[in-house]
Order: sequence, then structure tokens, then C-alpha cells
Amino acid sequence: HGGVYVKRSAKFNEKEMREKLRAQVKAETPMYLVIFPEGTRYNPEIPKVIADSQSFAEKEGLAILKHVLTPRVKATHVAIDTMKDYLDAVYDVTVAYEGTVDHKGQRKLAPSMTEFLCKECPRVHIFIDRIELKDIPEEQMYMRRWLHERFEIKDKLLIEFYDAKDSKRRNKFPGKSVHSKLSLKKTLPSLLFLGGLTASMLLTESGRKLYVKTWIYGTLIGCLWVSIKP
Repeated sequence: HGGVYVKRSAKFNEKEMREKLRAQVKAETPMYLVIFPEGTRYNPEIPKVIADSQSFAEKEGLAILKHVLTPRVKATHVAIDTMKDYLDAVYDVTVAYEGTVDHKGQRKLAPSMTEFLCKECPRVHIFIDRIELKDIPEEQMYMRRWLHERFEIKDKLLIEFYDAKDSKRRNKFPGKSVHSKLSLKKTLPSLLFLGGLTASMLLTESGRKLYVKTWIYGTLIGCLWVSIKP
């Protein structure tokens, strides 16, 4: 599907990543390249990951972050350096979820898709900041500092969102907002098509066998591919 796989450690194949990105540039593919510099999701139920992230930041003389993990710069640097003549800007996107703070004021895990669809999370808030390429340092060591500073901004946004003492400022990002609803008109056709396609397969014995085999072998091949590719 065009995804570029990298390992969470810095020991991934930089050459192969650059080649895949150059292929996208050569094909003039209109796209957004999405990067998650934290390497994994922020999960309050796994405090060791958060503690290790904060410990690393302290060791490196970086600001300790509360609501995000210390970002890793290598994949971000490789992507921007390889595609700098093709990209027009970098968009810094911060996402926060309502209904994910318990009665003690502690942040909970982000909602699953089921919880979101069942409205246990009433709204998803997205804050977007557009950054010109000329404002991003080219050298990796300077880009690392710049990236951490961006995450410091994210952290302040999330502290205000989750922890603001003034209840009127809680569950909000600063600035003018646009309320976007997910309409039934946009989602129902896809649901009916995919649901009908799946149901038609499950109604016959041969269809059920094909469905199960595709699920099993597809998963195994996918896991094998990711594990052997650098």
C-alpha cells in the first residue's frame, strides 16, 4: 500500500527507506507522508515506557514531556532530507480525545474504534500547525532539537487540554475551531458495500473457507514480510 516500514530503534535500513521515498518522488505521487516520531503510542497503562522516555530525555538534557513520548529523529530526518525538493511543508498534527480522563483526573488510554463508535469518546480534537520547510534545520543534530521543541509545544497543548484548572479551557485547543461531523451520507454507502460483500462470502461454504484462508494466510505472510524486511 506504499507504506515505508522502519524499526522503532534507529537501526533500520536508511538506504532502503531513501530508495522507497525517491521512487514516490520520481512517480510524482500526490500524497501526505505520515510519520509518528514517538515510535509507539503513548499508553498510561504502560508506565515503564513513559518512564524510560522521560529518563532518556533527562539524560540527553532535553525537556521532560508529560503527555507525549520523547520523539526520535532519524526517520523524520531521512524523509525530509530525501523529499525536500518535493514537499511544500510539514504539518504538525496533535490529536486529543474527550472522555479519556478518569474521576481522579488521570489520563486514560485512547479509545479503541469500538469505544469511539459507541460514543464513549464524544469528540476527537485535532490541532494542525503548518511549518515551512525553510524553518526546519537540515542537519540531523539541529533537527533533533527542533523536533523536540515541536513536541514541547504538543505537550503544552495537551496539558492545557487534559489538565487545565479552568474547566472552560479543558477539552479544547486554542484558536478558532471548525466542527466537522461524520455524516451518514458519507459512511453508509461504504458500510453497505463492504458489509454486503462480506455477508455474501459468509453465506456459502466455499466463501467461508476462502474468507478464513485469506485471513489466516494473509496475516502470516504479512507478519513474515515485516519481520524479514529491514
